[in-house]
Amino acid sequence: MPDPFATPPAPLPGHPPQRVSPLGDARSGKLAGNLAAFCRALRRAGVPVDAARIALAQQAVQMVGVARKDDMAAALEAVLLSRAQDRLVFRELFAAFFRDPELASKLLAQMLPRAEGRAEPPRQRPRVREALQPPRPQAGREAAPEQQVDLDAAMTASRLQRLRQADFNQLSASEYQLVERLVRDIALPLPSVPSRRTRVGGRGARIHWARTLRQAARHGGDLVALQRQERRRQPLPLLVLVDVSGSMERYARLLLAFVHAATARVRLDGQARQLHRQVFAFGTSLTDLGPAFKESDTDAMLQRAGQAIRDYAGGTRLGDSLACLRRQHARCLVGRRTLVLIVSDGLDTGEPEDLARELDWLKRRCRRLLWLNPLLRFDGYQPSARGAAVLHHAADAMLAVHNVTKLQQLAGAIADLMKQ
Repeated sequence: MPDPFATPPAPLPGHPPQRVSPLGDARSGKLAGNLAAFCRALRRAGVPVDAARIALAQQAVQMVGVARKDDMAAALEAVLLSRAQDRLVFRELFAAFFRDPELASKLLAQMLPRAEGRAEPPRQRPRVREALQPPRPQAGREAAPEQQVDLDAAMTASRLQRLRQADFNQLSASEYQLVERLVRDIALPLPSVPSRRTRVGGRGARIHWARTLRQAARHGGDLVALQRQERRRQPLPLLVLVDVSGSMERYARLLLAFVHAATARVRLDGQARQLHRQVFAFGTSLTDLGPAFKESDTDAMLQRAGQAIRDYAGGTRLGDSLACLRRQHARCLVGRRTLVLIVSDGLDTGEPEDLARELDWLKRRCRRLLWLNPLLRFDGYQPSARGAAVLHHAADAMLAVHNVTKLQQLAGAIADLMKQ
């Protein structure tokens, strides 16, 4: 196969020049720079793209050509994406990035051009809008010329480490956006339990007679080996209750984004499986976020959840919310196997007796009740408030979730607690 990045040979004397590919030389033309700029914009939008994928993207475009825009988009999507949740972001960013024929000279500044006679897209996802914004000059320094703008907005190692340790409540607006992207990539592998369904295995207690006889038929009727069947494993059902009161305002959005991205799919027995999850927001009332969590894109989920929550940044009445859960959504607790996560600071304004009664009902119908408390960022924290004391007495454990590092340690802490 000829090298797509090779320089075309010079024409021989007396012969007409050879026809050059319409893409030109990738090393000296604009194709490589445009693709690299587009991949960097994807990276700023939260899509994991490394140098190897950028090289594959250049090869893919060389093979399919640029005559058809949809073919080019399909080729880039095939080599640049590894997660289904990034498809909508990729397609919207591709449509905005390659819509102007004069965009090549403007890509280096990462500015979104306006095409004459064509309307702007009605709405863009926040990740796409941020990726297309020109980089801001630092204080005390003048902006560089358009052709000298650095396209990478990568953080240094020291800054990244500081953001991992920083409390969510102390972040600036720009740091908050960066941390929100970080929490979407944190995994939360939940403990698994044997299910009633079986699969072919080597250590099962029961013999898989159908598979055993089929194998014997291929060997002239001789039983070479007994095929066994073992129970499949399935992740524990998950019920998440997120406090959206005023004191939890800075944590609610980040933790909802974390839960949505971390529990979208789980891998068991080498296969990706759908997790049975139920997510509710509570303040002065209970809000079912199930319809919002059906969105594959995290930005779309957050937008739909914001429209559904009516008591955002209000008070906290966990007892009344649990009573609503008992009356209307009791079926989300599956056979005392559900893992319940309550994300709250425990500053409840309801009656402690009502809260204790509802927590007792909830604990009898779940496997574990864990309290994820962002106030553990304070050394020597004690749940002295009335609602916090009741919640601390009913919960099986209290875990910290106030920064990125604690979220990364959450899966290991849950696994250790489930073994007890």
